[in-house]
Amino acid sequence: MRSTIFNILYWTVSGLYGVLCAILALIPGKFFLMHGVRSYCRLVVLMMRVICGIRVEVRGQRPKNKAVIIAAKHQSWGDGIVMIAKTGNVNFVVGDHMLKFPLIGWVLKRAGAIVVNNNGGRKALESLNDGITRSQDETRPILIYPEGHLTPVGTGKPYRKGVYRLATSLNRPVVPVATNLGCFWAQQEWAKHPGTAIIEFMEPISPKLDGVSFMATLETTVEARSRQLEEEAQS
Repeated sequence: MRSTIFNILYWTVSGLYGVLCAILALIPGKFFLMHGVRSYCRLVVLMMRVICGIRVEVRGQRPKNKAVIIAAKHQSWGDGIVMIAKTGNVNFVVGDHMLKFPLIGWVLKRAGAIVVNNNGGRKALESLNDGITRSQDETRPILIYPEGHLTPVGTGKPYRKGVYRLATSLNRPVVPVATNLGCFWAQQEWAKHPGTAIIEFMEPISPKLDGVSFMATLETTVEARSRQLEEEAQS
């Protein structure tokens, strides 16, 4: 019953905020639009706690207003919502599948989001390079999910090299982020489960590492810690 109530409210609130943010996107600059996006994310996190009994615990040092790349585990539809709610003003890399939702494409573009082709290839590289160019003078963090897709709890996909290109091109350290949110809000599933979801920020990885070492370090760090957090959630 709680899941049903949450989902009905979630989609209703998402629709209302979609319209509101589309209107805010008409205002020059990103200030009012990003305020609307953060307000939406914080409201959803509040709904998760009050309705579903999902409390979010943040561990480690949050990189608020720092020019870093946040590379996070992706196992829940709520990942991005929680991350934006807890880190403040961030930019984000999203797949072009997000453009299928009404008004979302317009809002994402006005927010400065880096929209890449989910299938990779030349188009994905071109859109990533465009995002890098637009981000050169920004100081807000950039959130990216290196797997590129949602994965079930206990599994993962090979990390894509776009995160390394972002880090080296912008000369920014990468903050690995592990999570077990999927134990309580799995992928895009209807059912939600009460408990404490953990978002853990870990030590930054230098962009000066060679590509092989960088990718191996990032993937091993995030995946290993996420498995530990999943076990913690199930204990």
